[in-house]
Amino acid sequence: MNITSGTEEEVTMDEIGTITDFIQDEAGHGLYLYSAMETLGKSRDQSLQELIDGKAKYSSIFNYPTTSWADIGAIGWLVDGAAIVNQVALQRTSYGPYARAMVKICKEESFHQRQGFEIMMTLANGTKAQKQMAQEALNKIWWPALMMFGPSDKESVHSQKSMAWKIKRQSNDELRQEFVDMTVPQAELLGLTIPDPDLKFNKKTGHYDFGPINWDEFYAVIHGHGPCNKERLEARRKAQEEGEWVKEAALAHAKKQRNLNAA
Repeated sequence: MNITSGTEEEVTMDEIGTITDFIQDEAGHGLYLYSAMETLGKSRDQSLQELIDGKAKYSSIFNYPTTSWADIGAIGWLVDGAAIVNQVALQRTSYGPYARAMVKICKEESFHQRQGFEIMMTLANGTKAQKQMAQEALNKIWWPALMMFGPSDKESVHSQKSMAWKIKRQSNDELRQEFVDMTVPQAELLGLTIPDPDLKFNKKTGHYDFGPINWDEFYAVIHGHGPCNKERLEARRKAQEEGEWVKEAALAHAKKQRNLNAA
């Protein structure tokens, strides 16, 4: 990844620190949700194995490449921004462990979103090359971010039941519209252009109308045919295999400590 700020300079410590913070927080979010799964009777090992085997679902956005520092900014601004819109509503979900996890996750995602927006602001107000990098990142991430809310309400298989059980509190289309209405003025502030020629404000509804989403792309990605699906799963398999000795060593050490304490 070209992790520079749109120049030929070497990576800065601030940039390394930002990415390290992202990774640490997002790994923690995964642990919160796996813990919630354990309350339903599925062990963490089972959940991880299903992910590695390609059976478990995960957000479609993770199957897109990240090739520049601006992509990091756009992901923080747009992807975490979309996640916040979705997850704030889930703080009121009927499933307690999930709702409680969302409270902490939303706080951390808000920080990521602000970081991402700050990166985009810096680039948009920088050199011509930096602003172009920011625009290209917005062009790349915008539509996949809209897809994060899932298929349209009329096409969603599980939404009706989830709404009836109050697992979901707002529909996919309602959340998507909320995100668009929130984000368009932010893009205008940055001086960047949303890559949608059909985007316009509707005075009658008080919302932004936007163009059609490429649902063929969405379904291709969630069925394993996105730009990085195979690469992402292979990275997870490799990490699991190469890190197995760490897990074994930690368990052996814990057992040794228990035996010493019991002696």
